[in-house]
Amino acid sequence: MTNPEATLTDLEATAAIARDLIRIDTTNWGEGKSRGETEAAHYVEAKLQALGLEPQLFESEPDRVSVVARVPGRNRDKPALVVHGHLDVVPADPANWSVDPFGGEVKDGMLWGRGAVDMKNMDAMMLTSLADLIEQQGAPERDLVIAYFADEEAGGVLGSHHVVEHHPEVFAGASAAISEVGGYSITLGDRRAYLLQTGEKALMWIKLVAKGTAAHGSHVIRDNAVTKLAAAVARIGGEEWPVRLSATTDAMVAEVARFLGVDPTVTGPDEVALATGSASRFIHAALHTTSNPTVLNAGYKHNVIPDQAEALVDIRCLPGDEESVLARVRELAGDDVEVVMSFRDIGLEQDFGGPLVDAVRDVLGRHDPGAPVLPYLLSGGTDNKALSTLGIAGYGFVPLQLPAGVDFPAMFHGVDERVPLDSLAFGRRVLGDLLATY
Repeated sequence: MTNPEATLTDLEATAAIARDLIRIDTTNWGEGKSRGETEAAHYVEAKLQALGLEPQLFESEPDRVSVVARVPGRNRDKPALVVHGHLDVVPADPANWSVDPFGGEVKDGMLWGRGAVDMKNMDAMMLTSLADLIEQQGAPERDLVIAYFADEEAGGVLGSHHVVEHHPEVFAGASAAISEVGGYSITLGDRRAYLLQTGEKALMWIKLVAKGTAAHGSHVIRDNAVTKLAAAVARIGGEEWPVRLSATTDAMVAEVARFLGVDPTVTGPDEVALATGSASRFIHAALHTTSNPTVLNAGYKHNVIPDQAEALVDIRCLPGDEESVLARVRELAGDDVEVVMSFRDIGLEQDFGGPLVDAVRDVLGRHDPGAPVLPYLLSGGTDNKALSTLGIAGYGFVPLQLPAGVDFPAMFHGVDERVPLDSLAFGRRVLGDLLATY
């Protein structure tokens, strides 16, 4: 177990690695366009080699590199645990930031930059907590599979899905995995609780295509691709999807209601979710299907009516609802607009119980006594989707004790992304404890 008291060295080691990774621009624009993943992969490869491990590099396409290393455990009869992060980040427009998105600046007790939250914080914590474990006890209780994937921000086709499909042997014997978007603290009233992500929504990225008649901008045209598309986008984006509870979200609402001291049979799920402060950004979204238009593309000149217009829509729904949601989206799009599936991925749900969940509760209880652990369904998705095809149960656990008032969910893909340095030190200790004792 790592030292429960943070030292300056603890703080600097994890923050320094996270800063180094932030300074490697690994922007992923999607559609196969990215930069920097190979450089970042070689960086973590060298860190793993320095710990005496033998990492393997898997290149799905030129410069799209993932890294996997196995840490042998003392008890080889126990199922292995996969601990994984991703090296890519979403784009950042420097014009909107108060700091250089790829500068890794430290100020106000925080590390700033694209990836500070999603998810180079965990990438760094994995390395420092693993180093602590190896130095202090030599080997973990069970085998650990340490993975750094490319391409997560574009669905993982060139990262986790590639490794799972072409090199499944590296995950041999694994039954569970931990990764991003869970484990962080939220403040409910005057108390702190931690969210353990036990499920993920299903994902569908669709393209809407409307066709019409090309003409001069001064003509009277009823067959206008742009107006057809605009109407469809407004209908789909404006759809008020009802509350839908799965096993995970039902348990989540019940636990939050109990924590807040309200009766969930009287107070509705939406009201319970919205009472969770900044965490409601994630928790409320987990209760509804979402269908958000994200990109519009039409035309090439002010005075030309184009013959085609396109829009991209991001759809997230509960596991198992995919076909009914897609049917409703096609209905909303109408007969004049084609719905094309660009990418889809499965939803996930795990029980809020079992050895790993119990271990998470125990370790958080040691480092933040009395703080409860609550289940939740992630409205987004992670590389756990790919691992689930191998029968590996995925959870979101990046342990971060956050100050009250920090709008952590807003940091994901947001402007001025940043993470408290103290939270990184806390994460190193807690993750190290889990890896050493589970």
